[in-house]
Amino acid sequence: MRVTTAFKRLLRLDGVNVTDVTFFPALIVVSVTLRRRRLVCPHCAHTTRWRYDTRPVPSAWRHLDVGVWRVEVRAVLRRLRCPNHGVVVEAVPFARPGAHLTRDFDDLLAWLATRMDKTSIARLCRVSWRTVGRAVERVVRSELDPGRLDGLFRIGVDEISWRKHHKYLTLVVDHDRGQVIWGAEGRDAKTLDGFFDELGPARSALIEAVSLDLGPAFLKSVHADGHAPQAIVCADPFHVIQLVGNALDEVRRDLWNQLRQLPDPRYARDFKGARWCLLKNPQDLTDRQAEQLARIRRSRGGIWRAYEMKEQLRAIVAGGDLTRHEATEQLERWCRRASRSRLPAFVKVARTIRQRMGLILNAIEHGISNGRVEGLNTKVRLIVRRAYGFHSAKAALALVMLAAGPITLTLPHEH
Repeated sequence: MRVTTAFKRLLRLDGVNVTDVTFFPALIVVSVTLRRRRLVCPHCAHTTRWRYDTRPVPSAWRHLDVGVWRVEVRAVLRRLRCPNHGVVVEAVPFARPGAHLTRDFDDLLAWLATRMDKTSIARLCRVSWRTVGRAVERVVRSELDPGRLDGLFRIGVDEISWRKHHKYLTLVVDHDRGQVIWGAEGRDAKTLDGFFDELGPARSALIEAVSLDLGPAFLKSVHADGHAPQAIVCADPFHVIQLVGNALDEVRRDLWNQLRQLPDPRYARDFKGARWCLLKNPQDLTDRQAEQLARIRRSRGGIWRAYEMKEQLRAIVAGGDLTRHEATEQLERWCRRASRSRLPAFVKVARTIRQRMGLILNAIEHGISNGRVEGLNTKVRLIVRRAYGFHSAKAALALVMLAAGPITLTLPHEH
């Protein structure tokens, strides 16, 4: 078998013939030619038989490594005159427009970005983190489901802090599918207006319920004419649970500071690391965390009362088969207990919940208070922390859409 034939089968590049293979100490250069004769615009479907000219130097794309060798694909490309985009270089079937990486390498970097930290990806694939960000943007731009905005009935809107100095992303979630379907930089009503402009009046009129955080930032956009004034506004269950979680953490910190001041350090040492066993869901606790939670339960102090109230509110917001009347009674009972708990953080939470009682009840009544939404919020926040190394909001947003949006990514070995 000839070397060119072997590399044609090895690389599995669509629509090309391998004409030459050159080996260097740390690099393999594979020269290819396109099999098609018609020129294709990389930005639209325009094709033509006539070329404008031929580029004087070959174009190059980084491909998947072969062992310790980097692989570079080179091809001499022609240029064409597109009626919509002017004079452009013809598209190639094995790479996305504007990319210096092949499609397989783009897909691999995007898949790894949702599962590994940036240092590991950079060392494994021998690329920079910014290169990973650009690859993620290209994959999302080409693979994102174009019908993701169809059939929306219950949506959630939330802002995510992306970097320091108040940089935010606004995300829209489809509650029924449990996916992030839209996002943009910013966190005000004008940012959300962009979502409704893209959605259009016809699809906006089908929205039945919108869940928001406990602030008024996005309410103006939802109620605007042509958006979704008919939708019932609900409190985002994640933020309701976040309120009581922050209150529990405040009680924990106060107790920790008290134990540190005792003469005997044994009590502080036993309580150390109790944060995660108190904040995590009971079914997610490790054996060690479960033992620590059992010790806290035996102490029967204010910290255990705070933990019980956190779990009780989480069960109420989860909804289940509760009617609006039953949910109202349980929330009122919870607020009375929190107000009498002699824990200032929970007294404050009870006051806030009473002020937003209607929004919370709307969420329970319309089935928005499910655990899948809470888990999706947690996943998005973890992905956003991983995207901190990106210096572009578009790259950070693309990584969120790739990890939690309607995208099905195929790895090279799955072709």
